[in-house]
Amino acid sequence: MNTTLARALSAVFHPLLMPTILFSILLFVVPGALGVSTFGTPLKLSLLLLIAISTFFVPAFLIYFLYRTGYVRSLHMNELHDRRLPYFMTALLYTTATLLFAFRLPQLSDMAPEIGIVLGSITVSVTLVGLISLFWKISAHSVGISGMVGALLGMAIKSGELTLLYPLLALIILAGLLASARLHLNAHTPPQIAAGMGLGLVVSLATVLWLV
Repeated sequence: MNTTLARALSAVFHPLLMPTILFSILLFVVPGALGVSTFGTPLKLSLLLLIAISTFFVPAFLIYFLYRTGYVRSLHMNELHDRRLPYFMTALLYTTATLLFAFRLPQLSDMAPEIGIVLGSITVSVTLVGLISLFWKISAHSVGISGMVGALLGMAIKSGELTLLYPLLALIILAGLLASARLHLNAHTPPQIAAGMGLGLVVSLATVLWLV
C-alpha cells in the first residue's frame, strides 16, 4: 500500500465520520434493518443530516478550536496528551445525541428505537477510547470501522436481512485495508490495531444483540 492511499483511507474513514457512514448504509441501503422502510427520503435525509451534525461537524469544529487555541498540538492527535480532551468532549457530544434520539424525539424513538441504541453503542466505544487513552494509544480508526462491522452483523443476526450481507462484506474488507493503512503510516502498532478492532466489534455487536 502506498502512502497516498493510506492517507486517503485514513481521511475518508476518520473515526468521526463512521456514524454518518454507518447510518447512510442503514437508512438508505438496508432500511428494513432499522424499521424505517416506510420513511420518505426527505425524512431519512433529515435524520442523516442531524446525525452528521451531532457526530461529525460539531465535534470536528470543537477539535479544530482546541487546536487553534493550543490545547491540541496536532490535528492528527498522534500523542496521548492530544487525544484525551478531544475524546472526552466527543463522548459528551455523542451522549447528548444518543439521549436526543432515544428520549427527546418520542415519535422517532417509538418507530425506530434502533437508532438510539446504535448511537449508544458508538458513545460507549468513544468513551472507552477516551479512558484507554489516559494511559495507552488505542486505534480509534479500528474501533470505528469494527464498530460498524459489529452493528451490521448484529442487525443481520437479529433482523435476518440478507441485504446486509453485501455492505457487511465490504466493511470487513475495508477494515483490513484501513488497518494496513494505519500500520503503513506508523500511526499505530499491531497490538493497538488489534485492541481497537476487538473493542469496537464487541461493544457494537453485544449492544445490538442485547438491546435491539
